[in-house]
Amino acid sequence: MQIQWYPGHMYKASKELKKILPNVDLLIEILDARIPFSSENPMLADIRGDKPCIKVLNKSDLADPETTKYWQSFLEKDKGVKTLAVTNQKTHAHHFSKAQALPDLCRKMIPIGKNRDRAIHALIMGIPNVGKSTIINTLAGRTIAKTGNEPAVTKHQQRIDLGNGIVLLDTPGMLWPNIENQNSGYRLASTGAIKDTALEYEDVASYLAEYLLKKYPERLTERYQLDEIPRDEYEFFNIIGKKRGCIRAGNHLDLYRISKIFVTEFRDGTLGEITLETPEMMKKEIVEVNKIREIKAAKKEARRARRKSKKK
Repeated sequence: MQIQWYPGHMYKASKELKKILPNVDLLIEILDARIPFSSENPMLADIRGDKPCIKVLNKSDLADPETTKYWQSFLEKDKGVKTLAVTNQKTHAHHFSKAQALPDLCRKMIPIGKNRDRAIHALIMGIPNVGKSTIINTLAGRTIAKTGNEPAVTKHQQRIDLGNGIVLLDTPGMLWPNIENQNSGYRLASTGAIKDTALEYEDVASYLAEYLLKKYPERLTERYQLDEIPRDEYEFFNIIGKKRGCIRAGNHLDLYRISKIFVTEFRDGTLGEITLETPEMMKKEIVEVNKIREIKAAKKEARRARRKSKKK
């Protein structure tokens, strides 16, 4: 699946980000706990340098709790990185209160001592629709950042003084121009990080169903009251499509309609606590992406060589 969605304000924000970075003390990156790898902006690793970083695994109430703990342990192996698992939902008081622990964690990572004459400047960033604005409003104790279920709500940088010596620098949700890992593209689409107009529901639902049938079959059998686990995603959609009345004229399956229902139920947590990737999957996919890069580079070099030979 090739995703073509990189709004102009994201490009502008990435340029502004590099300008203000020298004045930033630490970074706070909001990740989706269901896809900690795919929701991590690769640009951050390139520009962060040795600045401390807090990775917040948001929407943890929707993710597999054991896998979330595993991800936290994995991410904190990186020097200067700390993690927090939180949720935007006030009904999950334990996780929700953890978001309010962010300022204390900032102060622990950047101590305010005698040699410091200004507040801690923390740059907060995250991909679209990851819940960054809601976390900002929680920390500020009032509505400052716009929130919404659609990606790319925040358009401009904002400076937010939280008091107690901490200033947040908010940026628009930023994707990157080229999502090289096709699996990450599907996962981003599954969680709603990419506008639905930029994807095909049928493709995303098929990818999601194939994964869940292998990793979380019990979630599907329970939710859709299945007598047995379907052989593949096609059989799965035919079964639940009939159960939900998603049938068109001629007794044909309305694949678009059942796909949209299925993806929506995953996004809102109706299917239960699910994580779509693990560190082991990430390592394998990075190897595959590197191989693809090498092949592309070789082809590019071959074309360049052919052009040079023609000029002679």
